[in-house]
Amino acid sequence: MTVTAQAAGRQGSRATVRRLAGMLHRRPRLRLSLLLTAPLLWLAVLYLGSLTVLFLSAFWTTNAFTSEVVQVWSVDNFRALLTTSVFHQVVLRSVGVALAVTALCAVIAFPLAFFTARLARPRWRSLLVVAILTPLWASYLVKVYAWRLILSQGGLADWMLKPFGLSGPGFGLPAALLTLTYLWLPYMILPIHTALGQLPGNLLDASADLGARPWRTFRSVVLPMVLPAVAAGSVFTFSLSLGDYITVQIVGGKTQLIGNLVYSNIELNLPMAAALGTVPVVVIVLYLLAMRRTGALSSL
Repeated sequence: MTVTAQAAGRQGSRATVRRLAGMLHRRPRLRLSLLLTAPLLWLAVLYLGSLTVLFLSAFWTTNAFTSEVVQVWSVDNFRALLTTSVFHQVVLRSVGVALAVTALCAVIAFPLAFFTARLARPRWRSLLVVAILTPLWASYLVKVYAWRLILSQGGLADWMLKPFGLSGPGFGLPAALLTLTYLWLPYMILPIHTALGQLPGNLLDASADLGARPWRTFRSVVLPMVLPAVAAGSVFTFSLSLGDYITVQIVGGKTQLIGNLVYSNIELNLPMAAALGTVPVVVIVLYLLAMRRTGALSSL
């Protein structure tokens, strides 16, 4: 009787599993919903929840003597952001740095991606892509401190420019731009490389047969088809540069960006740091909405 009961139980379990599998097979939307429940729950609770707490804490104040957070609702922090000229300068400088890094990455990435996708031999393309990805495997801090050594007084930059009567940029805003461009360049190369690899070769041949010069072919054929990929890469370079504060703190000298102000206010004035932290979020959301019109989000 015991063996018969166990066999009957196993058969019942198998039948239940088959019915459940059949139901999921007939209802693809239910299957998709079950698959997405866990990641969406993680996104809602951890990511969106933390952003909500950040935004709410920006309305709190601090005790002037103890610097402790006082949960008294006020818009003083946002009023200070809108009325203080120092904050205006830092925000504009941060957005300008992010845009400059994005532009530099696009200018450098395009010829590299064109070579790896169109000119290099097929057997070398995968190795070149690996070479482009190799810097991403190194530690962020190791790369930044390596650039600090390169740009320091008497460093590699000074040694290379000394025969020409020049010197390296030292520490400051140019050094921060150069370092950030190096850090995020692979994120721009990869989408452009993919887009150029998918570009039909007969379009380039047809443009040449019709008498178009290389620059006209690039402007009228290549650029319109690759522009969404450039915009997709700019989403990474812009957002990563806008929120960075470690690079500027190491090689930026006295340069102040939004990230530096957030970091310096965390212990002294946490609500003000939260208010400053909402600025990159708002700017990035606006940037994503602008890039959405170019089809960049579908290229990610």
